[in-house]
Amino acid sequence: MAFKIIAENCTGCGACQFECPNNAISSKGGLFSIITGKCTECKGIYPTQQCAAACPIPKTCVKA
Repeated sequence: MAFKIIAENCTGCGACQFECPNNAISSKGGLFSIITGKCTECKGIYPTQQCAAACPIPKTCVKA
């Protein structure tokens, strides 16, 4: 299962993109999205999902 970004909540700050260890977050026209095939939910790398931890807006990077 991958994480997703709730577009309505996203401010486009890019904090999540820089923290993703798998380069699974991309930006197109200022909108960020998580590439499902690349997202591992940071399992085996970090104890928490880095996108959700870095995001300044609660409930923006969530489990899909």
